[in-house]
Amino acid sequence: MIHKSASEYFPERSRIAVLTTEPVGVLDYLAPEGGVRRGQLVRVPLGPRRVLGMVWGEGKGDFDLAKLRPVGRAIEAEPFSPGFIDFLTRAADYTLTLPPLMLRMATRAPDLDRPPAARRVIVPAGDPPARMTEARSQVLRVIADHGGASFAPSELAQLAGVGVSVVKGLVAQGTLAEIEAPRDVPYPRLDPALPGKPLAADQQSAADTLRAAIRAGGYGTTLLRGVTGSGKTEVYLEAVAECLAQGRQALVLLPEIALSAEFLERVEARFGARPGEWHSGITRTERRRLWHMAGRGDVGLVVGARSALFLPFRDLGLIVVDEEHDSSYKQEDVVFYNARDMAVLRASICGAQVVLASATPSLESWVNAGSGKYRRLDLRARYGEAELPDMVAVDLRAEDMPTGRWISPRLAAAVSARIEKGQQSLLFLNRRGFAPVTVCRACGEQIGCHQCDARMVEHRFQNRLVCHQCGETKPIPTACPSCGVEGKLAPVGPGVERIAEEVAALFPQAKATVLSSDLFHSARVLKETIAEISEGDTDIIIGTQIVAKGHNFPRLTLVGVIDADLGLQGADLRAAERSFQLMRQVAGRAGRQKGAEPGVAVLQTHQPDHPVIRAILSGEDEAFWNAEAEGRQAMGMPPFGRLAGIILSHPDLETVAAFARHLAAHAEPLREAGAELWGPAPAPIALIRGRHRMRMLIHAPRQAALQNAIADWLAPHKPPTNLRLSVDIDPQSFL
Repeated sequence: MIHKSASEYFPERSRIAVLTTEPVGVLDYLAPEGGVRRGQLVRVPLGPRRVLGMVWGEGKGDFDLAKLRPVGRAIEAEPFSPGFIDFLTRAADYTLTLPPLMLRMATRAPDLDRPPAARRVIVPAGDPPARMTEARSQVLRVIADHGGASFAPSELAQLAGVGVSVVKGLVAQGTLAEIEAPRDVPYPRLDPALPGKPLAADQQSAADTLRAAIRAGGYGTTLLRGVTGSGKTEVYLEAVAECLAQGRQALVLLPEIALSAEFLERVEARFGARPGEWHSGITRTERRRLWHMAGRGDVGLVVGARSALFLPFRDLGLIVVDEEHDSSYKQEDVVFYNARDMAVLRASICGAQVVLASATPSLESWVNAGSGKYRRLDLRARYGEAELPDMVAVDLRAEDMPTGRWISPRLAAAVSARIEKGQQSLLFLNRRGFAPVTVCRACGEQIGCHQCDARMVEHRFQNRLVCHQCGETKPIPTACPSCGVEGKLAPVGPGVERIAEEVAALFPQAKATVLSSDLFHSARVLKETIAEISEGDTDIIIGTQIVAKGHNFPRLTLVGVIDADLGLQGADLRAAERSFQLMRQVAGRAGRQKGAEPGVAVLQTHQPDHPVIRAILSGEDEAFWNAEAEGRQAMGMPPFGRLAGIILSHPDLETVAAFARHLAAHAEPLREAGAELWGPAPAPIALIRGRHRMRMLIHAPRQAALQNAIADWLAPHKPPTNLRLSVDIDPQSFL
């Protein structure tokens, strides 16, 4: 690792080292005209191409300076800080990721090397018009509410809920003006002095503790654990306010893009302006703008998905990981990392505070808080007068369930009672589509994907069969693809679409809405649907795990879990933990409104005596975590031991199997580090997108230098052509 000062400057024609986004390592070049600083992004020649790179430090090559190629040009952007470079380096070391891939993570914004383009925007220009209408008033109100910020005409019209002609009319009157302005403009300043919502005593105590930690400066991590509906968001927004007051930047990570609309409204109400957004749903122009403003310090608060952690913040003082237990924080493609863990790493480098917020924390965070590594703050009651839902189990073994039905009579009666009262019910099943399996009753064939070792899922709303591994789709056939017999294909098992069909039959007078990620073609439509549900425009919500993540539906008083046993099967060491978290979270959607009828959560199960079901019903969360921790510790499993997954894939089965056996036969570096190698074995899903997959699992003591051992093990062995090898440190999935 290169340790240089932030002001290190390399004059033109000097020898510099550049890390490119291509897998070629660090290469020497000549500094361009005008010189460059360490951390500066540059365009450099690589063969016949020009590629993106970052000035890494002083060149180390021993060949003739005259033979070096010069840097093409420096990019007009703030150089990466030494702390950010250190973060990228240490993140690469921890995850065993090539540094060029980590640099790509940090430069995922379009057109970084192009000068900022101009756009036509609307700004205040003169007195109000002589004739004021409600539509014109609304336009001026939006401008005032956003502190005079500039908008494109269509953006302003959309925010005001009027036609573009209203905006153009105000321009013609001289009240507004349309001018050209650069796209990369600073974000409106958030006002930390504006008052937040009144806090309960435990909220105030937690907020005071977080504020004090931020004022003191330096690194620290806090587990903010609060029951669903306890007001964790209002507490950590007070921490954001303190961070902004200190002149530093804050980042709030959310697990699901669909959560952002409601959250952004809360932030705007708290601070008087909207924060920056970073997720896949924003425009290319906005991605570029936010990337630049983060580096310049011209955006105070960013709300984003996990990749926002790799923005080049100038002075990051606070990172909040909301719903820190959520599995979506783990990326399992190209670069394998857990955003929760990387947030702690980044904060430790830049001297920031971390808040991990959850009603059902991960066992890792729970253990770290118990050992004193993290501070722990608890919110034990719901905010205001709202009460926690009652938890009830329905023993399906004792229910008279008609064939082909999945909603028990007891749950159906509870839903009917809510419809009569004008209240909402939520039916939860963590399975997309209509049915997970389509089987031929003539020959027994189960329709599978021709590219994957997986069965295709029937999506009746789209009249398609879909592979949830590779995305392959095809129309639902009328005849069996294997035996050719018509009329014998039958769906087996329920998905949310099948529950929707049953709801329509049981409650024909009720309006039902299905919330499943595959049914919405854009994040905007999903957000609009969630807003309609929040406003009460639905009687019955039918959803997958997307409904469990932070939504607030005021009229919702009943939650029915269709199959509480679904996540309890299998050999996944986190199966119990995840089932507990998911059912606790989804049950917490009920009865959140102040003064509303208390909520009820009904769990349909064939195993009412299962330890996880009993823990959920009893509310003895601490007892559950203690038992789970004891079991993991006895086996030496995370967080008391370490795991790493090795995933190999190749179009030819024998090629990947032979190389896996070769690696297993030369695993001395692992054994010397005290680690065990399990496998190789075919992956549970052994074929994806035409590539055969093998897996190995490495188990080691907690104190083992696992990354160094894996690097020493793999380095001497060159994989066959077209073989992909991925290392997953701290794996969350074993498929």
